[in-house]
Amino acid sequence: MGSDYTLRCHVTHVFPVGFFVVTLRRGGRVIYSESLERFTGLDLANVTLTYLLPSRPGDFGQPFTCHARLNLDGLVVLSSSAPVTLPVPAVTQEPFWADLQPRVALVERGGSLWLNCSTNCPRPERGGLETSLRRNGTQKGLRWLARQLVDIREPETQPVCFFRCARRTLQARGLIRTFQRPDRVELVPLPAWQPVGENFTLSCRVPGAGPRGSLTLTLLRGTQELIRRSFAGESPRARGAVLTATVLARREDHGANFSCRAELDLRPHGLGLFENSSAPRELRTFTLPPEPPRLTAPRLLEVGSEGPVSCVIDGLFPVSEAGVYLALGDQRLSPDVTLEGDALMATTTATASAEQEGARQLVCNVTLGGESRETRENVTVYSFPEPHLTLSEPNAPEGTIVTVTCAAETQALVTLEGIPAAAPGQPAQLQLNATEYDDRRGFFCDATLEVDGETLSKNESVELRVLYAPRLDDSDCPRSWTWPEGPEQTLRCDARGNPQPSVHCARPDGAAVLALGLLGPVTRALAGTYRCTATNDQGQAVKDVTLTVEYAPALDSVGCPERITWLEGTEVSLSCVALGVPPPNVSCVRFGGAEVIEGLMRVAREHAGTYRCEATNARGSAAKNVAVTVEYGPRFEEVSCPSNWTWVEGSGRLFSCEVAGKPQPSVECVGSGGTSEGVLLPLAPPDPGSRAPRIPSDLAPGTYICNATNRHGSMVKMVTVSAESPPQMDESTCPSHQSWLEGAEAAALACSARGRPSPQVSCSREGAPRPQRLRVSREDAGTYRCLATNAHGTDARIITVGVEYRPVVAELAASPPGGVRPGGNFTLTCRAEAWPPAQISWRAPPGALNIGLSSNNSTLSVAGAMGSHGGEYECAATNAHGRHTRRITVRVAGPWLWVAVGGAAGGAALLAAGAGLAFYVQSTACKKGEYNVQEAESSGEAVCLNGAGAGAGRDAGAEGGSEAAGTSEVPAGGEVFAIQLPSA
Repeated sequence: MGSDYTLRCHVTHVFPVGFFVVTLRRGGRVIYSESLERFTGLDLANVTLTYLLPSRPGDFGQPFTCHARLNLDGLVVLSSSAPVTLPVPAVTQEPFWADLQPRVALVERGGSLWLNCSTNCPRPERGGLETSLRRNGTQKGLRWLARQLVDIREPETQPVCFFRCARRTLQARGLIRTFQRPDRVELVPLPAWQPVGENFTLSCRVPGAGPRGSLTLTLLRGTQELIRRSFAGESPRARGAVLTATVLARREDHGANFSCRAELDLRPHGLGLFENSSAPRELRTFTLPPEPPRLTAPRLLEVGSEGPVSCVIDGLFPVSEAGVYLALGDQRLSPDVTLEGDALMATTTATASAEQEGARQLVCNVTLGGESRETRENVTVYSFPEPHLTLSEPNAPEGTIVTVTCAAETQALVTLEGIPAAAPGQPAQLQLNATEYDDRRGFFCDATLEVDGETLSKNESVELRVLYAPRLDDSDCPRSWTWPEGPEQTLRCDARGNPQPSVHCARPDGAAVLALGLLGPVTRALAGTYRCTATNDQGQAVKDVTLTVEYAPALDSVGCPERITWLEGTEVSLSCVALGVPPPNVSCVRFGGAEVIEGLMRVAREHAGTYRCEATNARGSAAKNVAVTVEYGPRFEEVSCPSNWTWVEGSGRLFSCEVAGKPQPSVECVGSGGTSEGVLLPLAPPDPGSRAPRIPSDLAPGTYICNATNRHGSMVKMVTVSAESPPQMDESTCPSHQSWLEGAEAAALACSARGRPSPQVSCSREGAPRPQRLRVSREDAGTYRCLATNAHGTDARIITVGVEYRPVVAELAASPPGGVRPGGNFTLTCRAEAWPPAQISWRAPPGALNIGLSSNNSTLSVAGAMGSHGGEYECAATNAHGRHTRRITVRVAGPWLWVAVGGAAGGAALLAAGAGLAFYVQSTACKKGEYNVQEAESSGEAVCLNGAGAGAGRDAGAEGGSEAAGTSEVPAGGEVFAIQLPSA
């Protein structure tokens, strides 16, 4: 067939690389397609892709084209190369190349990395790996060299892989960059106190973290972001970052925690998001007004006295953090501090001592946030004793001469009864001849003293008592009294005299005594003439007085009862008898009316109510309320006791049958036939405060006879009762977990509901609505809400729907990729997608011993590989809905090399003369027109594209098939291609 052909597709000036897809076509048919997403985040502008095709007769003269497609936010840009036609079969020489893997790497600072340098030159003269980084270990073969680089700390290095082949040098250049996590995030300390309304600086340092272009710093107040800065676009070598912001201090920032968060986002490079935050720092803000506090205190303070002191300041924040200092001279005061809003009030009492006499300063100082405001006031402390006022005879008999003296201890000027003393510091005097009119006469002594420009005064008074015999005057003890009977009175007969005389009033016959000065009832028995005698140690006085007693009408319970009961339809009269002198006139009127009730009348219900009866005579009147009650037999009303009633299950409502009647009738409803025969119907209590009967869980519908009875008769009524219920769904009518099978005919949820009348049930998917499909899809899985509705309410249930599907072996891979030497170890991993989860089983080559399986059979491992371990391995995934298999070929041989697998003839072509037996492990499915890019990248080997034949196709790599009824489906076709994928 001839040698293989190599096609190279050059894509130049591409950006962004990760959004491009490259497609190789033979004529109008796609034979290979690859996404450049694996190069996302790298600074690539040119990509070269190499395709190795085995020669086939049908390819000669066929046009081959390479297409590059950019898909960016819905905008599709398509570019195509000029067609290339394969020449007539001839012997061609494959170009030689050098390759370095990985071509681009991102390593944590101080980490290590293995680099693999290889070539397709059959016999390279020499080769090597040039780098300035520290090396730890080296492995090599004829056409490859693997070297471990350790302690990588430089921000960016470019190792070079080279081989000398056929008098020319083959080179491949790589790029290694380091990153460092944000392990240290530091927030500069904040000021101890920050005034509200002024700016302060937030500064955050993240030393060493990088690359800076992937770093983002965020300053936070609590969880609120204040400023966020990304350093994208900076040099890949740049490390560390500083973020500074000016923030205006606010009241609400008091006590707030400020912090800094650093994010190193390496996800575009295939790594994670590294985050770290600084320790939070608390900010304390304050407001202290420029005005000093308002100090209120007495200007003058007498020795031994107390004076109120208050100090007030507004506009403080936080007011609870403010400190107050109050002092009078050298004496510090202990204030009571009151906080209201942003205002502070300090109050206390200042006590002056003799040592402080003179001018003193009162100080109020308020401190907050390291600042203070102060106010000072002058206070004068003085001494001013009260004046002395004396009488030569405090208790003088009538006709005695009395001397009054007023004096002061200090240089105060005294005045006695308006007459000043001759000079300050001297006393003032007066004399008088005591008479009964001087008894209880008050004398007033006033002293004035000037202190600090202000005139102060003090005074003292004294009362003179003059002793004299009793006097009974008509004004204090009248000769004739007239009192009303009934209300309590204070009976008085006062006499003048000193000492105060005692007065005694009694009838001459000794039959009655008046209780003078005491509050007591007046009765007719007190009427008559009394002799009153006033006595003290100075003498006696006597006087006769006459008492007349009058009394108003009275209505008692015997002549006029408070409550009367009448029976509807009888004849009665309303009458009341009153006591009183002269005899009272009595009349009764109903409340709200004006007509006087007189004579006989026939009782009706409207006669019930309250009547006002009033008795009147010359001394006054008396009134009384009489309550009249009218009783009658039971009466049913349709409004209060309906003939038809519907009971709703679970509503908690009882049948209400209220019956008119007085006294209140008792009601009982009993079933009269069918299921209700002899059943008592629970009734709602007529009084809301009464205890309700137990609410039934079920009630028999039918006809009930209600009987109402009181002491005046009874009455019956027929009531028809029907029963209904609200919707109800449970696990039996609407299971909470339901399963569908993918591909089955689409059906509705199995949900129904109980209730009367019969409920309507509707189900809808939570979130996005379920599309209309003829067949079940995995997208139909999710949470559904079913709602049942009738006239009495609704009931809802949440249903979880799961979609089951047959198994598919999604991945079958070998590790390490590229094969194994005799005695080496290798691992096969099989991953299946299925629900319920699939059971994994393996089929190994005959004679393969010492094979280990993981607990779930997903991993097959071999330690110490031998020739018998080489061959085809099959992984099968099985569940209740089917079976699917894939196969992979493992070869145990000498050194590693890249192998292209022949197609139609089924033979393997050697890459160079003298090369050892090559082996490879391929884990991609040979599906017609498809290519698994991720598996090709992980293995680094040639893969099957357009089918696998009976010969070389089965040996070339992994195969896939599904088994639904015990048979294996193997893709068939006659075209087999191998592709070599070196990186650009």
